[in-house]
Amino acid sequence: MTPAEQIAALRERIRHHEERYYIHTDPEISDAEFDALMRELVALEVQHPLLVTPESPTQRVSGRPAEGFATIAHAEPLLSLDNAYDEGELRAFDERVRKGLGLDADARVTYIAELKIDGLSIALTYEDGRLVRGVTRGDGVQGEDVTVNVRTIRAIPLRLRGVAPARLEIRGEVYLPNRSFARINEERERNDEPVFANPRNAAAGTMRTLDARLVSTRGLSMFAYQVVAPDGDPASLLATQTATLTALAAWGLPVEPHHATCVGIDEVVAFCAAWADARRDLEFETDGVVIKVDDVGSRAVLGATSKFPRWAIAYKFPAQQATTRVTRIDLQVGRTGAVTPVAVLEPVFLAGSTIAMATLHNQQEVARKDIRPGDMVLIEKGGDVIPKVVKPIVSLRPEGAEAPAPFVMPASCPVCQSPLQRPDEEVVWRCENPSCPARLRRSLEHFAGRKAMDIEGLGEALVDQLVSAGLVRDFADLYALDAERLAGLERMGQKSAANLVAELERSRTHDLSRLVFGLGIRHVGERGAQALARAFGTLDAIAGASVEQLQSVDDVGPVVAASVRAFFDAPATGELVERLRAAGLNFGAPVDPDADHGVKPLAGTTYVLTGTLASMTRDEAQAHLERLGARVTGSVSKKTTAVVVGADAGSKLAKAESRGVPTLDEQAFRALVGV
Repeated sequence: MTPAEQIAALRERIRHHEERYYIHTDPEISDAEFDALMRELVALEVQHPLLVTPESPTQRVSGRPAEGFATIAHAEPLLSLDNAYDEGELRAFDERVRKGLGLDADARVTYIAELKIDGLSIALTYEDGRLVRGVTRGDGVQGEDVTVNVRTIRAIPLRLRGVAPARLEIRGEVYLPNRSFARINEERERNDEPVFANPRNAAAGTMRTLDARLVSTRGLSMFAYQVVAPDGDPASLLATQTATLTALAAWGLPVEPHHATCVGIDEVVAFCAAWADARRDLEFETDGVVIKVDDVGSRAVLGATSKFPRWAIAYKFPAQQATTRVTRIDLQVGRTGAVTPVAVLEPVFLAGSTIAMATLHNQQEVARKDIRPGDMVLIEKGGDVIPKVVKPIVSLRPEGAEAPAPFVMPASCPVCQSPLQRPDEEVVWRCENPSCPARLRRSLEHFAGRKAMDIEGLGEALVDQLVSAGLVRDFADLYALDAERLAGLERMGQKSAANLVAELERSRTHDLSRLVFGLGIRHVGERGAQALARAFGTLDAIAGASVEQLQSVDDVGPVVAASVRAFFDAPATGELVERLRAAGLNFGAPVDPDADHGVKPLAGTTYVLTGTLASMTRDEAQAHLERLGARVTGSVSKKTTAVVVGADAGSKLAKAESRGVPTLDEQAFRALVGV
C-alpha cells in the first residue's frame, strides 16, 4: 500500500470513529485507540507533507487566534420562525397552510416534526464535497465567518461522504451537549471564573471566541436540518424534508434522530405533547418542536413573509414556572422617556438561568394583577426566554395592617425628578426631559447598536461611565472623544480606547438610514428609517418635510409622520443636527430630481428579489426599483410583475416558475433600471 493509500484509509477510519462517537454516541473503540490512530496519521503526514490536505482530521485546529470575524452574506436570508404556544395556535397554522395550498377543510397535510435545538444557527458551505465556510445567522441576511471555529467541531465533516452537489449550503444548529456544559462549568468554578447560565449562552459565547484552540476544547456539536440552493438539480433527492434529512445523513452530517413524519395536524399535536416531558431525558437542550410542510413544492407555493416562512412554525413548550418574592418595584427609564415598573425579585433559578428581575409593563398592568412589593408571586419564562410575573399568590399575602400597600406610580422621574406625563390615549408614563441621564444612557446604547451606527465596544458599562463623567451629553459628543480621555476611564486601556475611536471614525460614513434609526425617533423602526432615507435622500430633506410629505412614503403612516415632525420641531434637535453635521456624519445625498417630479416608469409594478447579485447588494437593487416607482415585496404572488434572479436563487424562483411569473437575470435587471 502506498503512503497516499495508507493516509486515505486512516482518514476514512478516523472519520468513521468520529461519527460513531460524536454523532451516534455509540463508540466502537476506546479513546486511547482513537488517539493511536490520530498519532499514526500525524506521523505519516509528517513524513509526506505534500499529502496533507485541508480536510484531514489533523487540520481541524490550526493557525493563530483570529483578530476578528469577517461578515458574509447568506445564499438566501436565514429567516426566523413564527411561534405557536398551544394546540389552538398549531391548528390555526394548519388552517393557514391548507388555505394557502387550496385544500379542503378535511384535507390532511403531511408535516415533518423536528425537535427545536436550543443553540445557534449556522450555515455551512461545501464545494466539491469539502467544507469551505461556516457563517453564523447574524441578522439573517449576513453573518460572521466562523469557519476556523466550525472546523473544530468533530460532528461536522470536513469532507462529505458519497456523491453530493458541487456546491451547497447546509444549515443547522450548533449546540453544547449537557455533559460538555457541566464539565465546562465545573472547570470554570475551579478557576474562579463566572459560570455560564445555560448551554445556549455557552455555545454562542464559544462560537464567537477568536481562539480556535479554545473552541476545540469545549465539545460543541451540531445537527443539520436544511439544504439551500445547491448547484445542479437536486429535485429528485430533495423533494421532501424527509428526503433532505436522509440525504444529509448519507453525506455524513449529524441529523437529530427523533424527527417524525406526521400526516395531519392531529399527529403533530400528539408529537408535541409527547416531547413536552420526554425532552428532559435528552443529552441536549430543546425548547420546542419545529413543524414544517414536508413537500418542498408546496413550500414554494406558500412562500414567506418578510420575517417568517409560511410553511413552518416553532411550537414552544409550555413555559416553566417558579415562585419567589417581589422585594420591591423599581422604575426603568427608556430612551424615549417611557417609565416602566420592574419587579425586583429574590433570585430564583428557572429554565437554565437565575431570574432577579421581571418587567411589569405599565401601571395599569400592575394594578390589574394587583402586584405589590413583598408579595410572593408566580413567575414564568414566556417561550422559556423572557421572565414575567404571572400573578401574585394572594393566599400568602398578610392581612390587615401587615398587608403590603398597593403600588402607586410616582409623580416624578426617579432619575431626574422631572414631572411624569401620560397622554390620554396611552398607558405609558413618560419623562419628557431630553437631558434626563437615564434617557441619555438608553439613547446612546441604541445609537451605538448593531442596526444603528454599529459602534462596537460602546456598551452599557462604558456608556454609564461616559455619562457619569460628563463626557457625553448627546450623540455628537461621542465624536469629540479621543483616545487619551477614553484611556483614563475604568477598564479602558490604550488599545481599547484606540479601537473605540476607530469605530467612531468608521461610523461617520454609515448610510443615512442607520443615522435616522440611531436618532431614536419615536415609532421609527429600522424599516421606517430605510424608507425615509430612500424617499428623501438627506437628513435635511427629512427634517424639512411636512407631515403630508412624510405620510406619502411607503411604510410611514400618520403616527410615524407626526412623530418625525415633532422630533425635528423640537429646539434641541436642530442644535443636535448641526453638531452631527460638524462631526462629519453622512447626511446622505439629494434624491434624483427626476424621481421627485413624477418620472416613474415602473409605477404600479411589483418586483421580488431573490439570490445574490454580483454588481450590487439587495438594498441597492431595491433602491433602484423604488427610484423608478416600483414596489418591492418579499413574496411571489399573482400581482408580481417579475422576479429578479441572482446567483443561488431560492424557493421564490421555483414559485415564480410554477405560477408563470416572468424572471429577470442580472443583465436584464440592470438594463431595466439603467445601471
